[in-house]
Amino acid sequence: MTPDFISRMVGLVIFGLLGARLGAQPIFANNINLPPDSSAILLSLVGVLFGLIATPWFTVRPVRSLRKNIKEMPVEQLLMSLIGLLVGLLVALLATLPLSLLPSPFNWLAPLALMVVGGYLGLSIFGIRGREIQDALTRFGRAPGPSIGSSNRKLLVDTSSLIDGRLVDVAETGFLGGTLIIPRFVLSELHRVADSPDALRRNRGRRGLNLLNKLQRNELVPVRIVEEDFDELPEVDDKLIALAQQISAALITNDYNLGEVAEANGVPVLNINRLSNAVRSIYIPGETFAIRVIQEGREENQGVGYLDDGTMVLIENGKEYIDRSIQVTVTKLINRDTGRIIFATPVN
Repeated sequence: MTPDFISRMVGLVIFGLLGARLGAQPIFANNINLPPDSSAILLSLVGVLFGLIATPWFTVRPVRSLRKNIKEMPVEQLLMSLIGLLVGLLVALLATLPLSLLPSPFNWLAPLALMVVGGYLGLSIFGIRGREIQDALTRFGRAPGPSIGSSNRKLLVDTSSLIDGRLVDVAETGFLGGTLIIPRFVLSELHRVADSPDALRRNRGRRGLNLLNKLQRNELVPVRIVEEDFDELPEVDDKLIALAQQISAALITNDYNLGEVAEANGVPVLNINRLSNAVRSIYIPGETFAIRVIQEGREENQGVGYLDDGTMVLIENGKEYIDRSIQVTVTKLINRDTGRIIFATPVN
């Protein structure tokens, strides 16, 4: 039996009994012009129906959602949320003494409400801005001086960058200067990909979530999750461009089309593919190097090989060398934002 089914059965019994007990009260029976027994049966049926339908929505499903969020939440964020809860409750506790002097029933209602509000505010503030609070405390506790990643530049991260994974490798080198900003709607899209029925998309989404956790544990680059959203814009790409314009941030992406649209709207774009091309080995026409031909190309007698960095090499008259390593001479080089292609011929 599933937890939903068990909760429905329990809710059915509890709300059925409550409905029967409530319906037996004369005040309810008189209001609906029914005898107490009939009123009890009627409200019992209503309670049974309510318990059968609604019980999982305020029992099992909130708990399941909470467990999922806790499981996916980085340890640092979870710890800061708990600290925020304690701080909020402590501040509220200090204010309960004067409120307890109010006349009844406010002498216990006001402190109770303040404790709830204080705990919620502390949990929310430290959960959302915990990384920044932690960074501020760290800067306050150490001597002033330059540090890696201390730039005020804002870098907005899209879903494709999180799934790609190279952003994590670049962040670990310390070359990124600024704060990585991840919108909540990007995380929601990543969750949808991770929950996709398609196995390939599901694996990509889960990989993105794992890489996000790894990125948040990186001490060289601060990561901030923001709640800003644009409900009037249905597409995530449109929301990213609007948010980048609003907070004056650069957009990190490996989506060529998104990058073009963002640049057209005046948003600076950091394309991971461009960075990858910039740090690849450079060969100029006339140079020779060794490569293994692994497959046939699209053109007649053409062979295809790949460098260690993933660059495609198209080898004229290289079909006969498939599954062999040969020396080739570079004849032409094409650089594009989507990648680099080398044309070569076998060395005679």
